[in-house]
Amino acid sequence: MDFLLNLPFHVAFPALFVIVMCRANATYWLGRGTVSGLEKTRLAERLTNSDAGTAKRWIAKWGPGAVVVSFLTIGVQTAVNFTAGAGRMPLKRYLPAVTLGSIIWAFLYATAILALIDTWVGLLAGSPWAWVVVGLVVLGVVALVLVRRRLRARRPAVTPVDADVSPRDL
Repeated sequence: MDFLLNLPFHVAFPALFVIVMCRANATYWLGRGTVSGLEKTRLAERLTNSDAGTAKRWIAKWGPGAVVVSFLTIGVQTAVNFTAGAGRMPLKRYLPAVTLGSIIWAFLYATAILALIDTWVGLLAGSPWAWVVVGLVVLGVVALVLVRRRLRARRPAVTPVDADVSPRDL
């Protein structure tokens, strides 16, 4: 990572663009190949049922937007590109989306994100209190997620019939 921080923008941007294009397209083709391989097994009938057909049509229509947006996230990009391949998103839709997403990703990383990562690493390396703060933030986020899940699980499900009944009618 240090060598990328020291590169000028006109070198870092194209290098990052090529890296992310190769990675994203390899993930797409891995997804596509996985489904092709599964079609030769007993799972083939599950891949061709009406739900799978609906999913493939949805990916073909709406997937390009998801591909572009996935480049703005952390941890979702690989899943989206794999799913686009597995759903056999047409290349005429996938390639423009992955190219635009890769341009955005490379620009963000070449300008701001690598500098932010370098700053965070320097901060964490220089202060044990920074680790304490990071640990507390992580614990807080985990606690928040767990509490929200438990509250959601306790909430009764609303059925369409219940939705038409107002509290005054009870």
